Amino acid sequence: MKIVIPGGTGQVGTVLKRAWTAAGHDVVVLTRRPERPGEVGWDGRTPGKWVEEVDGSDAVVNLAGRSVSCRYTPGNLKAMMDSRVESARVVGEAISAAAEPPRVWLQMSTATVYAHRFDAPNDEATGLLGGAEPGVPDYWSYSVDIARAWEREQERADTPHTRKVALRSAMVMSPDRGGVLDVLLRLARLGLGGSVAGGAQYVSWIHDQDFVRAVDFLVGRDDFSGPVNLAAPAPLPQRAFMRALRKAWGMPVGLPATRWMAELGALVLRSDTELLLKSRRVVPGRLREAGFAFDHPEWPRAADDLVRRVRGGR
Repeated sequence: MKIVIPGGTGQVGTVLKRAWTAAGHDVVVLTRRPERPGEVGWDGRTPGKWVEEVDGSDAVVNLAGRSVSCRYTPGNLKAMMDSRVESARVVGEAISAAAEPPRVWLQMSTATVYAHRFDAPNDEATGLLGGAEPGVPDYWSYSVDIARAWEREQERADTPHTRKVALRSAMVMSPDRGGVLDVLLRLARLGLGGSVAGGAQYVSWIHDQDFVRAVDFLVGRDDFSGPVNLAAPAPLPQRAFMRALRKAWGMPVGLPATRWMAELGALVLRSDTELLLKSRRVVPGRLREAGFAFDHPEWPRAADDLVRRVRGGR
């Protein structure tokens, strides 16, 4: 297949490109700074020569959008919104204008679209969308607004010959430098990987190999469209999540952090505490109903595998 990945130079794009290149697919990455073979320039907002790559491709997987690992200032939140909506719009325009449109357009979304909750998991059918939860910072709702606008832009696109899927993805755990696992392992190695603000908030995650397999599954299933949760079936409280990660690394100590300590740490890391404190209890309802089997359904064994790969340079 020929697969085009707008915004494919980040961690998730690296995971997909590595797997698909190894499988013999023709992978084209659209990026603002093309530097490697297989990369083509685009600005994420306007048509250009890159639309020729979309025309005649088999699948488009749009990952474009400003990183969420930043301070949630008004300017950064606007950049997060604009980069996602504008890229989805221009990808839709390219597909609509193609003489040979791709069979499927997978649009990255996020599990953050669901409500901050502890009582029950969120699946696609019964999950609660976020935005109005009591007792959480007001600006958290803007993250939900971004996710909804991201998905809405794909829905609006006039692409009658191209199936559309929104990937409501949890955190993709891979051994790559700069990814979320890299950050969490750094904290664990320093003895700082304990519970945060009590650690009752749920962490939803997916092993990188299951992420690739799930995306392949969705590319091949012509009966799938709309939102799909990409998350392992066993989210767990943050304190248990970090305990398993510390055990996998062999670090017996993990100092806990209060909410104000988390705020200070996020400030130093130029990130935001929403990424630590929001309870994302998300499960893959549609994938499981369709018979998709996870190779890494439970976090302790997944963490063991990922740590082994980190230490092995993979």
